[in-house]
Amino acid sequence: MRRVKKPRKPLFIKGMFQMFFKKDRKKSYDPKEKIPMIHASICNGEEVAGFKNLRTGAFEEIMFIRDDRDLDDFKRRYGITGDIGKTYITIK
Repeated sequence: MRRVKKPRKPLFIKGMFQMFFKKDRKKSYDPKEKIPMIHASICNGEEVAGFKNLRTGAFEEIMFIRDDRDLDDFKRRYGITGDIGKTYITIK
């Protein structure tokens, strides 16, 4: 008995679906070196989510936060549970 092979989808169709449908991949960070923070502007209320390096104090911006959905997306991407600290900054 011979096995019948199923026809494969052409590669361009496979690539086309990848272009329109994002895969939700979790990203990682080292909690020993970085902590999640939100920088909020005192002047205009803009918020940016990112990570603060514990050794240098440098802030790495990851994404702009417009509403609660963006904050939930940031937490889900990096596997963060609980509250995120917020620092208020002035823009010069």
